[in-house]
Formats: sequence, C-alpha cells, structure tokens
Amino acid sequence: MAHGSLSLPARLCLLAWDSTESEVTGAGRLPPLVRAGALVELARSGLLTDEDGIATPTDLDSETGDPVLDGLLELVRESRPHRWRTWVTLHARITLDAVREQLAAGDQLRAEKRRVLGVFPTVEYVLERVDIVASLREEARAVLLGPVPVAEVSERDAALAALADAAGLVSDAAPDRGRLEELTGRGGAAAPVLRTVLREVRTARTAASAVN
Repeated sequence: MAHGSLSLPARLCLLAWDSTESEVTGAGRLPPLVRAGALVELARSGLLTDEDGIATPTDLDSETGDPVLDGLLELVRESRPHRWRTWVTLHARITLDAVREQLAAGDQLRAEKRRVLGVFPTVEYVLERVDIVASLREEARAVLLGPVPVAEVSERDAALAALADAAGLVSDAAPDRGRLEELTGRGGAAAPVLRTVLREVRTARTAASAVN
C-alpha cells in the first residue's frame, strides 16, 4: 500500500474524511478508532505486549520515533494497568489531537483557528489532500474484497482494512466473513490485540449511530 510513511492511526484518521465533502464521517467514532490503530501499531512493534488481557509496556526506554505513538506509550507507562479495551477509549481524544497535529504538519490537513461564541479558542481541521484519502479508501477496499490473496497482504494493511471495516469507513465494501477473519489473523503476534480493539471500534460505531 502506498503512503508508507503514514502510521496506522494517521491513515485511519484520513480514511474517516469524506473526500467528496471534505469533512469527517462519523466524528463520534473517530477517537476510539484512531486510538485502536495506535494500540495495534505499538503491539506490532513489540513495545506493548498482552499479559492476561492487560496492555503492558515491554521496557521503559524504547521508542518508535513517532511522536503520536511515543506519546501513547508514555501514557500507558505512567498509568496504572488497564485492559486493551479500556485503552481504546480512555483519554482517546489525546491521541486523535496528536494525529491531527501531525497530519497538519505534513500538509495532509490544514489547521484553522476559530473562537466558539467569539470567545473560546478552538482549532478546526480541513482536508488538504483529497487524493490521499481517495487512494487510501480504494486500497482498503481492494484489501477487503480482493483479488489479492490475504497471504500477500502486509500486516499493517490487513489491520488497516479490518479496522476501517469495523468503523464503517469503506461503506461500499462488504467483505466475506472468512476473508475478514484471515485479514485479522494477519496481525501475527498482535492479532489477539487487533481482535479486542475491533470489538471496541464496532461498539463505538454502534453508539455513535444511535446518537445520530
């Protein structure tokens, strides 16, 4: 998949944008989705491991070099132990804000400062690279539906497609259940973590739909 320099949470954040409307689709489900992607990325890197369902740092010194992932890793290290499902939503807005800042610095998004009620400062983000979002969505759709054999799909691309499907970001793709399970299993050592966070992303999607 192209855009190899973008992390899993960054790709998921971009995929949530409606490239035809230049706005986020289902904003309520975005914080847990982006956090889930960051957790899977850290599990894939071996910096977080599963101990009886608890997200556990493997050491106190190693970093990824990605400020978003390292920020989450530091948060996990400094907090009391929590299960993966808890970390999907706990302070998830922190990770989303960090990803948006990172994408704005990379010119994929544009940050616009505004004031709510003319008093309270806030930042709104505008999609700058519609082409990247369209490309990411088409690539995720291809992974979900084929024809590329699952065995030839990279672990990160498989995780991205599974998470995008769980969040309903590729609405025109209805993958075969067997293929989706194979993609989830492509996570290797991180596959159990991916399965856990997928459930939480689906739950967040349902809750967001109920509100809307």
